[in-house]
Amino acid sequence: MTIPRITGVELAGGPDLPLLLVGPSLGTSATALWSAVAERLGDAFHVVGWNPPGHDGALVRDPFTMAELARGVLAFARGVTAARGDADRSFSYAGDSLGGAVGLHLLLDAPEAVRAAALLCTGARIGTPDAWRERAATVRASGTPSMIEGSAKRWFAPGFPEREPSTVAALLHALQDTDAEGYALACEALADFDVRDRLDGITAPVLAIAGAEDVPTPPGLLAEIASGVRLGRYEVLEGVAHLAPAEAPDRVADLLRAHLRAPGALTLDGVRDAGTAVRRQVLGDAHVDRAIAATTDFTADFQEFITRYAWGSVWTRPGLDRRSRSMITLTALIARGHHEELAMHVRAALRNGLTVEEIEEVVLQSAIYCGVPDANSAFRIAQGVLAEEGLA
Repeated sequence: MTIPRITGVELAGGPDLPLLLVGPSLGTSATALWSAVAERLGDAFHVVGWNPPGHDGALVRDPFTMAELARGVLAFARGVTAARGDADRSFSYAGDSLGGAVGLHLLLDAPEAVRAAALLCTGARIGTPDAWRERAATVRASGTPSMIEGSAKRWFAPGFPEREPSTVAALLHALQDTDAEGYALACEALADFDVRDRLDGITAPVLAIAGAEDVPTPPGLLAEIASGVRLGRYEVLEGVAHLAPAEAPDRVADLLRAHLRAPGALTLDGVRDAGTAVRRQVLGDAHVDRAIAATTDFTADFQEFITRYAWGSVWTRPGLDRRSRSMITLTALIARGHHEELAMHVRAALRNGLTVEEIEEVVLQSAIYCGVPDANSAFRIAQGVLAEEGLA
């Protein structure tokens, strides 16, 4: 068994804060990929990144599997927690692509170590074995600079390189500087990686974040993870491809802040911030901005109340995914006849991943247990919302 030696870097925060370990994509570094997100989370987490073998300036020659790479990352994490003096050696985790695959192995093979995880732009299997072995052979023959053109096309959504040239340059420089053999060995590890039949063994809360424009790991792979684990949630970032932490640091930081919060460890302000993030994700920025703009001295305390307690304390809990919470909320609103709120939460249900057919089933079920007149009104309201959204 080969357990690679993993090196890392402190990105933000300090040892007095909960530990968040972040892992990069193949051919990138933790610094290049995660620094922007870490900067936004440094008030809430001690963000520490790890680098794959050969991605830290060192040479690597010994082959490894993805499970062995995860063991190396776990050994690195235990060193970090020991240096922090943590009595509880567990941590939160976030990883993109290769880093996400390592996260799946950590969740499966060391479940006591990971409190909660966010897996971005990854899959329980990524690509095909033949494609990975072919890429390994290409890199051994021509070096990592031969990957730059293809990676630039795969990694970024259209228009991003023009908007953020310095971010793109930093990531491509990290690829160019990666040891060719280390890159090739990681490709071969990914060729044999497949944990699709083990997902139901993951019990920690998992947030699966997809890029809508991601070609190497399309959204369906993240949906498979979210539906396969015990406590999974699925988010799709529009206008984002394969390197979500670099392409959308604000949105990724908001999602991680809400999902990875330590229960009972947040201040009131932290609960409010987490609630604001989830409220925006579920109801949409436009709705929340209108609500804030309409706030008066008379309603300010109520707005603060629902943000902290409804959104910050309940909607952020890991015990139910947002699809389930949307179903429950729709049923309760139908039962109580809260039609204005019902229209808003039909839109939220769509945003949380419910299909038109599933919304129909919720309303139909409500007809039996809440009453036909209530369901009749609900169908009318939902039909209007779906028509506005171009879905009916």
